[in-house]
Amino acid sequence: MVDKSRWFKFSVLEQMGHIGSEISRARIWHDKNDRQTRNSCIERAFDLIDLTLKDVKWQNRRRELCRFREVLADCYGDYNEYHVSLGGLEQYCFEFALAARRDK
Repeated sequence: MVDKSRWFKFSVLEQMGHIGSEISRARIWHDKNDRQTRNSCIERAFDLIDLTLKDVKWQNRRRELCRFREVLADCYGDYNEYHVSLGGLEQYCFEFALAARRDK
């Protein structure tokens, strides 16, 4: 697990980029039909999202992050209620990672 004080030093863009890295790993393992490793990656993403929800930088955007978590849970459980794939979530987070790199 990531150190809380270190995690809170990351910008919103960086936090979402790191969450996206776990989702990217999950998508790769999903494509390789390794459900156990895929689920481990998604669970790490959940841990990061839960930690992010405690960050004061997100106080006005918690609803957005909770919805993101809900859609990820939909992928995790293979419910497909939202018709969003891990690849779609990966692309969403990738935009944050790109923006974070631009800001550096």
